[in-house]
Amino acid sequence: MKSSWRTILLWAIPALVVGFFLWQGSIAPAAPNTGKNTASTRMTYGRFLEYLDANRITSVDLYDGGRTAIVEAVDPDLDNRLQRLRVDLPGDTPQLITRLRSSNINLDSHPVRNDGAVWGLLGNLVFPILLLGGLFFLFRRSGNVPGGPGQAMNFGKSRARFQMEAKTGVLFDDVAGIEEAKEELQEVVTFLKKPERFTAVGAKIPKGVLLVGPPGTGKTLLAKAIAGEAGTPFFSISGSEFVEMFVGVGASRVRDLFKKAKENAPCIIFIDEIDAVGRQRGAGIGGGNDEREQTLNQLLTEMDGFEGNSGIIIIAATNRPDVLDSALLRPGRFDRQVTVDVPDIKGRLEVLNVHARNKKISEEVSLDAIARRTPGFSGADLANLLNEAAILTARRRKDAITMSEIDDAVDRVVAGMEGTPLTDSKSKRLIAYHEVGHAIVGTLVKEHDPVQKVTLIPRGQARGLTWFMPSEDQGLISRAQILARIKGALGGRAAEEVIFGDAEVTTGAGGDIQQVTSMARQMVTRYGMSDLGPLSLESQQGEVFLGGGWMTRSEYSEEIAARIDAQVRSIVEHCLEDTRKIIRENREVIDRLVDLLVDKETIDGDEFRQIVAEYTAVPDKERYVPQL
Repeated sequence: MKSSWRTILLWAIPALVVGFFLWQGSIAPAAPNTGKNTASTRMTYGRFLEYLDANRITSVDLYDGGRTAIVEAVDPDLDNRLQRLRVDLPGDTPQLITRLRSSNINLDSHPVRNDGAVWGLLGNLVFPILLLGGLFFLFRRSGNVPGGPGQAMNFGKSRARFQMEAKTGVLFDDVAGIEEAKEELQEVVTFLKKPERFTAVGAKIPKGVLLVGPPGTGKTLLAKAIAGEAGTPFFSISGSEFVEMFVGVGASRVRDLFKKAKENAPCIIFIDEIDAVGRQRGAGIGGGNDEREQTLNQLLTEMDGFEGNSGIIIIAATNRPDVLDSALLRPGRFDRQVTVDVPDIKGRLEVLNVHARNKKISEEVSLDAIARRTPGFSGADLANLLNEAAILTARRRKDAITMSEIDDAVDRVVAGMEGTPLTDSKSKRLIAYHEVGHAIVGTLVKEHDPVQKVTLIPRGQARGLTWFMPSEDQGLISRAQILARIKGALGGRAAEEVIFGDAEVTTGAGGDIQQVTSMARQMVTRYGMSDLGPLSLESQQGEVFLGGGWMTRSEYSEEIAARIDAQVRSIVEHCLEDTRKIIRENREVIDRLVDLLVDKETIDGDEFRQIVAEYTAVPDKERYVPQL
């Protein structure tokens, strides 16, 4: 809407300029307005004299100072009828006036109207006023655009959104799955509402709370809930809004923000994505930003400097706490660090209940089953899952969401959009053996997660998929479980080797081999699960930032490096040999499962285990899964 107004003004101002100059004389002036005594038929001055000599003129009205006359004359060609005619007189003609009076002709003179001067004055005034008004309006509207000319004097002003009583529509009851974080922040809200309960025992209000967690876990949603619950003035701003290309602007905005906050204390300041301004100050290797560091220094001073910030609680959110400056994280600035992690099964169920409130869900749908199928999902992932299911329901013209839409939505969120079904029989059977190889090993190795579904329907880059579903989130993983996952990942390659031979091995196991190598190497270098003993030989390093980690050195000798490679190779080869043995011993059931999979394209976990149980004993996996 703003851009359309600016476009209209940009076209209107040149049009006013052109119209002004046309008005000032580029167009010929119109004939004088003679009121009711106007005539469209003209008569020459010579003919007028002839009519005057023949006594055919009855009246004469003079205009424009005697330069124009409207006469009434008797026309013999029109049966002596009166006709009104216009005559242009030669100028000052006193003899003509004397002659008209002597002939007893009705003579009248009309003074000149001074309308031209009035209109000229108005034209000279109106155009500049319109031009200045249009420019003022244009600059004023552009003042709302970041970096616009109207903000030339407001670079140093804070862009924080301020609300005396933030009505975000979100309360703590609307935030589910992160009960520990809610409890920490509920205490902050209580401190703001009833500070006497804490000050009576000498407690001080915390100065800052840092929300740390992966993307999509609800950090910003928690801030909205705090704003809705607290009932105190609330400032919200993003960390990136402090930093500009102009030197000193970010620090000025920090000062202005805290100045406004002190005027409205007690209040809350929420800084989203604080890592944009609070990154570590370094040696400048890799391109330091002095403006960003000045902004951070000003923020440190305002949070806990000489004057302090009594009555102001700063809540910040980030998913990169590893890059934040250590001075920013110390007590006195951020007294608390609240971890907002992905929810467990109970938290996922609560999140699903929140997002299912405004959706029509069939009675057959079990939210508990969905929560068990989605380990590792964040709150945003679960919200997206139910939304995708609702979209599929509307596309299929159903009245309510069913488990079919839930299953398809899970597959789409995890693996991508469904592709074109396979038609080539040879390629389809090879992929079927590959996927059944994963599933049969995952089913017969007792430490492995149970199979949920095997499908030949392509999704994303995968031509086929095998889904495994842990019964519960596992914070700790045993050595046997890691080896079982390595065997399950190698099941596809082992099936290709045993069934088709080494010459027909495909590139389909490329991603599996990368996972296998990574897991085996972590067993050796990080978890101490090899013959090298309990040694941590490699640390988990992040990206190089401002000189941190720029100069790296090997943490072990070349001899140890060779032993690490040998241990990784030994683990993988041992697991691959066990996997080949499982494939050879269960060739009959594998062939049956492949025929069924090629025909149906999808086999669920229960049917898969039932068929395998007809040929061999399926281990009970429940005892290897932590109980609720």
